[in-house]
Amino acid sequence: MKISEINAGQGDISIEGEIVSIEEPKEINKYGKILRVANAVVKDDSGEIKMTFWNDDIDRISEGKKIKLEKGYCSEFNDQKQLTAGKFGKFEIL
Repeated sequence: MKISEINAGQGDISIEGEIVSIEEPKEINKYGKILRVANAVVKDDSGEIKMTFWNDDIDRISEGKKIKLEKGYCSEFNDQKQLTAGKFGKFEIL
């Protein structure tokens, strides 16, 4: 699948792309737990999309690294598509 083909609300997304930028991680309190979250921009030859990374996954990524996402999910936040591994997905560094 290409990034340009991804739609909000879509699941079972598998893509490969390169991380082009990463925002500073933020800490949030969710259900009484402190979690870290960071957004990154991932691109392939068809376009770019924002992808959300959580906790220890943030430490695994850096600009220029290629990643592979399997069974990801795309939501929409502030009129922007946002990709995440979600509960059922996983990503790996290539």
